[in-house]
Amino acid sequence: MATTEADTEHQRVSKAGITAFLRRSESARGLALLGPTMVIMVLALAAPLGLLAAYSFWSQHGWTLDTHFTLDQYTRAFSRQSYRALFYRSLWISSIVTVVTVLLAYPMAYFVAFRVEKSKFIWLILLTIPFWTSYLLRVFAWKVILGYNGVINSGLMSLGLIHAPLEFLLYNPTAVVVTLAHAWAAFAILPIYVSLEKIDRSLLEAAADLGDGAVRRFLRITLPLSLPGVLGAAVLIFVPTTGDYVTPSLVGGSNGVMIANIIEVMFDKIGNWPLGAALAMASMAMVGIITLLSVQAIRLAVGKVK
Repeated sequence: MATTEADTEHQRVSKAGITAFLRRSESARGLALLGPTMVIMVLALAAPLGLLAAYSFWSQHGWTLDTHFTLDQYTRAFSRQSYRALFYRSLWISSIVTVVTVLLAYPMAYFVAFRVEKSKFIWLILLTIPFWTSYLLRVFAWKVILGYNGVINSGLMSLGLIHAPLEFLLYNPTAVVVTLAHAWAAFAILPIYVSLEKIDRSLLEAAADLGDGAVRRFLRITLPLSLPGVLGAAVLIFVPTTGDYVTPSLVGGSNGVMIANIIEVMFDKIGNWPLGAALAMASMAMVGIITLLSVQAIRLAVGKVK
């Protein structure tokens, strides 16, 4: 009985010591708060990614999965011209989507940040209302707009500007770019707006007092100070659009197929998971390298401007 009471007292003292340690240590409190999130991240993100990486180093013969280490899947991924062409096309389409989306989003964010005096929150809601609907609905909407008998062709024919529907509007890379740019516009507007909103207006007033015009103020102050938001928007768009397979499959046609479509076929239809995993890992690696190089290049450019 005495031993049980002693053990209970020891546990109580240990718990009190741990509690006191957590209260005194900032890092310990931070780890305690991050603990549940880290567990979820490991189980929901790191573990599947690790399994995907493991599959990429295996091979498959019919229905038999060979778990011996091999680089054959990566050799196939980079040696076949068709896969390399899809990698290049995916990166090219995603780059164009990123540039187009940022160029379209910047004026909208600039208008709300500098021209709207009241009810900015309402303006932001109005800008994002179209993106409250399902992603698939928006893709299908663009398919209807760009289709053979869609809104554009019907409108042009009713105005007498064309006599037959335009066939080049749909099922090509241009349709993929247009659809993706619209689908991801909100993800570009918001970070750019936040970056513009943080700019000290007194800097613009000082530049105006020193004789700088509107264009010169924008190029020397507004644009450089808003580059973090532009860079964040570019990363948010470039990374996921490279791996998009829904939009290319619906509006891209054979000329708008991207690498993610082939990865989806490998996993879902052919069942060659090792090759699909190798293509996915190679795609992620290329996107990561290009993103890091672009970020470093922009930082160097901003440093030279400053």
